[in-house]
Amino acid sequence: MHKTLQPKIILAAILAAYAMPHYALADGKANAVTLDKIDVIGTTPLAGVGLPIEQVPSNVQVVKGEELKEQGSLSIADFMNNNLLGVSVNETQNNPYQPDILFRGFTASPLLGTPQGLSVFQDGVRVNEPFGDAVNWDLIPVNAIAGINLMPGSNPVFGLNTLGGSLAVTTKNGRTHQGGAIETSFGSWGRKTTAAEFGGVSADNSIDYFIAGNYFDEDGWRDHSPTEVKQIFGKVGWQNEASRLELSYTGADNDMIGNGLIQKELMEEFGRETINTKPDQTKNTLSFLNLNGSHWFNDDVQLTANTYFRDSKRKTLNGDVNDDYDITSTGSVAGNDAACPTGTGDEDKQCSGALNRSKTDQTGYGLNAQLAFNQPLFEKQNQFIVGAGYDYSRIKFNQSSEYGIINASRGVDGVNVENDDAEVNLRGKTQSYGVFATDTLSLTDQWHLTLSGRYNHIKVKNSDKLIPDSTNSASLSGNHSFNRFNPAVGVSFTPTKDLSVYGSYNEGMRAPTSMELGCANRDQPCKLPNAMAGDPPLKEVVSKTYEFGARGNLTQDLKWTAAVYRTVNHDDIHFIAAGSTGNPSNGFFDNIGKTRRIGLDAGLSGAIGNLSWNAGYSYIKATYETDLELANALNSTSVTSGPDDVIKVKKGDRLANIPDHALKLRLQYAVTPNWSIGTNVNTFSDVYIRGNENNKHRANDGDGAHVQDSGKIGGYTVVNLDTRYKFGNSGWQVFAKAINIFDKEYATGGQFGENWFENGAFSGEDEPSKFVMPGAPRAGWIGVRYEFGGKKSAVAYDND
Repeated sequence: MHKTLQPKIILAAILAAYAMPHYALADGKANAVTLDKIDVIGTTPLAGVGLPIEQVPSNVQVVKGEELKEQGSLSIADFMNNNLLGVSVNETQNNPYQPDILFRGFTASPLLGTPQGLSVFQDGVRVNEPFGDAVNWDLIPVNAIAGINLMPGSNPVFGLNTLGGSLAVTTKNGRTHQGGAIETSFGSWGRKTTAAEFGGVSADNSIDYFIAGNYFDEDGWRDHSPTEVKQIFGKVGWQNEASRLELSYTGADNDMIGNGLIQKELMEEFGRETINTKPDQTKNTLSFLNLNGSHWFNDDVQLTANTYFRDSKRKTLNGDVNDDYDITSTGSVAGNDAACPTGTGDEDKQCSGALNRSKTDQTGYGLNAQLAFNQPLFEKQNQFIVGAGYDYSRIKFNQSSEYGIINASRGVDGVNVENDDAEVNLRGKTQSYGVFATDTLSLTDQWHLTLSGRYNHIKVKNSDKLIPDSTNSASLSGNHSFNRFNPAVGVSFTPTKDLSVYGSYNEGMRAPTSMELGCANRDQPCKLPNAMAGDPPLKEVVSKTYEFGARGNLTQDLKWTAAVYRTVNHDDIHFIAAGSTGNPSNGFFDNIGKTRRIGLDAGLSGAIGNLSWNAGYSYIKATYETDLELANALNSTSVTSGPDDVIKVKKGDRLANIPDHALKLRLQYAVTPNWSIGTNVNTFSDVYIRGNENNKHRANDGDGAHVQDSGKIGGYTVVNLDTRYKFGNSGWQVFAKAINIFDKEYATGGQFGENWFENGAFSGEDEPSKFVMPGAPRAGWIGVRYEFGGKKSAVAYDND
């Protein structure tokens, strides 16, 4: 039996982790203490006081920025997919900076229309975009990251969108990351990268500064898929004995091509690098200012707050097939340019292609604050945090569609004729208020009780500049409000320093976004992200999560963790295909009832001599829990219901593109003190594709004897390698990375759609097809890095 960690010891560990000043410790030497190594977990989005991981009633996963560097991770999403429990990926865009990340069956995606279920924070600011709650991974520079906490469950303290979990990113500062580094790499697909960082402290020790920048350029492994990413991050900090201020800036200017899914017929004929249609371009820019501050009133009371301004802009250009094309209106697709007369009013049926453009401006600002009290309650150790937040965002969304002609390379050439029916000019405002509290009371040295709750109030106002009359069913204008109190309770039991057992129940919510409310009319379906229609009200999504687990140390070098969970979403919002056209991008958002995720995460990590390793297994069963009908003309089990062909989804049917099983292994071997070799081995099981939500599609071959297509994507295993060599204490390093070293041909997901091409050329007639998200082939890169001027932290740790 061990003693509960003393509050002042915990506070000193927090100071080391966040480089925060402290009013005073008992001996007056806050910067000269020697401690047991303590993993302190922040339990709120704002940095500040936290809890020892043994007292946190959830299977939180902690990542240090150094780990991202050692594995050569391009982004947070890249590292998560290769290493973290419960995480998988859908390569919907097939761009390294634009994956869909799934955690316990909940998604954080840059793609509008994807049901988002994870909240993402950067230094206490939620960076889910206001228009659709999307997450743009390309806007978070990886070499500015000091650490990441992945908190599972529907923890209400983390606010909106925390249905399946929250991801909290802490950035570097010049006090904790002194010195500099510059690196460059090159290799497959014409990829060239350059990254630099530098941090330091002023002579009087009151000011610290840090700056980082990234440049990424490649041709891409898919045809016609170049990407250029430019990121910058800077931070300046000031502190005295009791207070600290930090002002940071994050900027980005990125031009990315993500060619998306490909029909299997084209892939089988031309290879997995081929594309469907082009272009598929996204341009993201960001300017993000964030001011964080903290102040210790005394040893036990701390105020933490931030205020921010965030301006992001997004432009898209997508060359697509014209879904309204009708071959009977032209008689032939030969010489397609002659079959697309302009100014006749028949372009909707006679033009084979369309250039869909959108522009989204999102401006947000807000203020968050919390008070933390580390004071006894009923003579028992207690930590109480109370806080509030306000966020405001303005949205400008414009879209247009120009008719075009599909050329020989499956690009779209515009004909300078607009599709007036696709035009949208939307303005949106969202205001969010939140008040929360969380309290952890140590009932005894072994038992710890956590109670939390948050009240959210959200207002969403849409203004249609084309049809401003909100009484018109075609207008996007409308006012909506949502509010709810979400509770949480957790208990942890720590009988020894090597074992912690916990259980928790929590509730979270997600309010419908401006985009979803503008595309919620069953009778007026929209095309994502391009068209929108009138907006019947949607209900907020409420998630309820139970989790039970344990973690501990089998030996000094062998650690384990295990957790089981059950999350039910009530009034879940999905994008539902409309009508019998078979086009999965035409539809509307609707509340579909309940969905459920139940699963298991188990991990084991250790070290044997020079070999360190991590192994993890995840199981998830993600199902619909409400019967429903979905319009679908492509599934083999479709039946006619009124004007549409539909499939009947039953309770217990699996959600699409979520693998049941995932197995991850990370090995790293120190060949010498200066040379290390590492590998990641990731295995994922098969998935049902979109369009097969009833899990019953079967397409037989010509004689009907064999199943040709089961409506699933097969499982796969991918092996990656990395290595790094350090030239003594000179600061010079060389590194290399190779992915998919066995060149496995695989796909991470798929959906049913329409194939308009034959032998690679536009045919004028659509045929049902399976579209897949192909995984990247074998590739490799090599680079060099130089580090200089680094210093160690003044706070030491040992195991005495």
